[in-house]
Amino acid sequence: MQLILDRISHRYGGTNVLEDIGFTIGDGEIVCIVGPSGCGKSTLLRIAGGLEKPDAGEVLLSGEPARDSLNPLTYIFQDFALLPWRSVEGNVSLVLEDHGVSAQERRETIADVLARTNLSGFLGALPRQLSGGMKQRVAIARALAVKPAIMLMDEPLSALDSQTRELLMDDLIGLWQRERFSALYVTHNLAEAVRLGRRVIILSRRPGRIREVVEIDMPLEERPDRVTELDRLQRHVWDIMREEAREADREIADVA
Repeated sequence: MQLILDRISHRYGGTNVLEDIGFTIGDGEIVCIVGPSGCGKSTLLRIAGGLEKPDAGEVLLSGEPARDSLNPLTYIFQDFALLPWRSVEGNVSLVLEDHGVSAQERRETIADVLARTNLSGFLGALPRQLSGGMKQRVAIARALAVKPAIMLMDEPLSALDSQTRELLMDDLIGLWQRERFSALYVTHNLAEAVRLGRRVIILSRRPGRIREVVEIDMPLEERPDRVTELDRLQRHVWDIMREEAREADREIADVA
């Protein structure tokens, strides 16, 4: 299945937030979105997922999801979005409960996605008993439970310390190698973008427009061993963004 954003523009009141954004996420492709603060990255993600309607343009899905897909699109948020009174099992179960899934099938699905995210031993744990990385693994397991065609990921690693972030990036790469999921991945972290993205789309400061699309023709599994090339790509992305990022920070400071 492909996700197509066709000439998306959006305003909040008198503020033009996004302007003429267009790209396609192919099957099994991770596309990362980066840009200065306030350029509309998260707004674009909400529009892609149907949580917000653009003022112009449209979002299209091309092709059919897998027959067992319960949700073609599903979100993973930076704040984990777990219910604190529900266990790991209960949080994953939540997304299956309105889909007519039998109790047996629900148990099998939960066991499967927890095994795939290395959480099998934490079935009954509450969120307060988990580290930040484990909480995000629960959020990923919950997303996988509905067998999405495309995952929409809003800075999913930004709340984690650097060591946990590295470990979870490794987990995401391993998961992608097994599942070949598609994702639209919003991040402020340029190292994440070049480590995970098949393409990195750089937005301008507000109104967000596409400044450049950086193609990364490097297998995901090879990237940890090709640090010099990744550093060069990261510097290239930052060189494009630097001046506009400074301007965006000045605008935020002036408003504050």
